[in-house]
Amino acid sequence: MKIGKKSLIRRISEQIAEMPAVGWREGSRDTTGLRCMTFKQYMSLCLYDKQDGYYRSGPVRIGREGDFYTSSAVGAVMAHCLTNYVWDYAVQAAGGRIQLVEWGAGTGRLTMQIQEAWRARAEYCSDLQCRPVLVEDHPGHLEEAKRTIGSDTALFLSSDEALQGGGHWQELPAVVLANELLDAFPVNRVTVEQGKLVELGVAGNAEDGFYEVRMPLSDERIAAALQKGGIRLTEGQQTEVNLDAEQWLASMADVLGEGRVIIIDYGHEAEEYTARHRMKGTLLCYSDHIASDEPYLRIGEQDITAHVPFTPLRHAAEAGGWRIAYYGTQKQFLIDHGALGLLQNHSDTDPFGQAAKMNRAVRQLLLSDGMSETFKVLVLDK
Repeated sequence: MKIGKKSLIRRISEQIAEMPAVGWREGSRDTTGLRCMTFKQYMSLCLYDKQDGYYRSGPVRIGREGDFYTSSAVGAVMAHCLTNYVWDYAVQAAGGRIQLVEWGAGTGRLTMQIQEAWRARAEYCSDLQCRPVLVEDHPGHLEEAKRTIGSDTALFLSSDEALQGGGHWQELPAVVLANELLDAFPVNRVTVEQGKLVELGVAGNAEDGFYEVRMPLSDERIAAALQKGGIRLTEGQQTEVNLDAEQWLASMADVLGEGRVIIIDYGHEAEEYTARHRMKGTLLCYSDHIASDEPYLRIGEQDITAHVPFTPLRHAAEAGGWRIAYYGTQKQFLIDHGALGLLQNHSDTDPFGQAAKMNRAVRQLLLSDGMSETFKVLVLDK
């Protein structure tokens, strides 16, 4: 079984050895030698370590040759519906000139599809302008995005540059698009042991491997987020707390002038997030398009995600001064904004013809495995 990148494993091991926190194995209070870090710290290193993190190094991670797909791989249905929605916003609220900022843009495929759909509409109304801005930290993804979009037609920024106002992208009203972004933010993991809320940590070393331990809560905001979100755990049940998603929204509020944020991600309301069948939470890992629950294997070489807890996220948004402009399932959003209009009657017998491919894409996004119900669309105005 593949363990992962040796240099990253070594750094994680060294950092655990220097941590002040100590933990205990499940059912035991023997803390002797079990120095540990929080799972959030571990996940952050696995995904975002500047040298070896999954989202900071290695080959392109998205698509057939990568580890996962996003909605932009299923035809251009999502791009068509987003274009309709952003177009209406540009007409009604932004004076005809906006910037579309895709945060976590990957290889730029979705932005490219939106630009193509925008140009098709602009043939009949050339006064509306949409400048693409792509925010991405993976070097390989960024280079692919530049080839896809064209480095002279868009602005390309790292997340740090974007948060610091690089490229002066805030000069125009902006629509910030976060498509499957928040699910990859590092999360705190918690459980209830003997009636008390405790955190899940990571202990171990490079030689013997890493493993899960219990530890005291590392951040008082963890319990507060669960309480505000109406999330209640039973004995032994695990769940995730995505404090970084709330922090990202706060950062958007600070950096964004006039604008709108569109969040598209898979997630649940509080009741579903902690339903009885979710005793181990929602954490999953992806490698070669295969899902697993093994975060201590393929370290730095697999995706680690958790479903977005939309109840506390919406509460945090409203508390931070955002106005909820839209909230619903991805399926309903697509229906509301033109997906059914893409279906075509045709007599073409070629299953790979344009009409047949578009019809399949619409059906897949609306009907496939109920995923379009699991995905939610949250739109926030500032």
